[in-house]
Amino acid sequence: MTDRKTLKLRDASEQEGTAPTLNKKGRGWKISEKRLDALHDRARELRRHPSEAHKALAARFAQEDFGKFKFQKQVVIGSAIMDFASHPLGLAIDIEEPDATELEKRRDKSLAAVGIEIVRIPAADILADMEGSMKTIFAAMNARYREKQERRRSAPRSGGVRPDRPQRRHD
Repeated sequence: MTDRKTLKLRDASEQEGTAPTLNKKGRGWKISEKRLDALHDRARELRRHPSEAHKALAARFAQEDFGKFKFQKQVVIGSAIMDFASHPLGLAIDIEEPDATELEKRRDKSLAAVGIEIVRIPAADILADMEGSMKTIFAAMNARYREKQERRRSAPRSGGVRPDRPQRRHD
């Protein structure tokens, strides 16, 4: 009889301060194409069969005008499936089910290391108090927008010269 392989988590103390490195493999992450395909299939299945909290939040997002900051449902980011994500803002919303695991905490660290902020909202709060949940989301959106503006303002200007393109000479 063969031994089954199981996922073994390392201690958080071993992982402290380490972030995943981005590779050329697996659309930028260190993930096999087979694993990514399985994640996309799972995300597609979650979009087809949403929970009540997902349905309620998606309906509310459809009513709101976020401008250019749209939220997509069940998005694969790295090796995680986030419930809603806005790529231009670098913001993801995770509808928390009652049992949060150590794996989710580590996933959040790896996403934060590449600049994605995660807002966790309990499913019960969404169903009980939609307005309060939307206030939390709007506050996170505003904070991320301000952060991005600050980074853009503080970035050194190159005077129109792009380092990735050679300069043309006009003689």
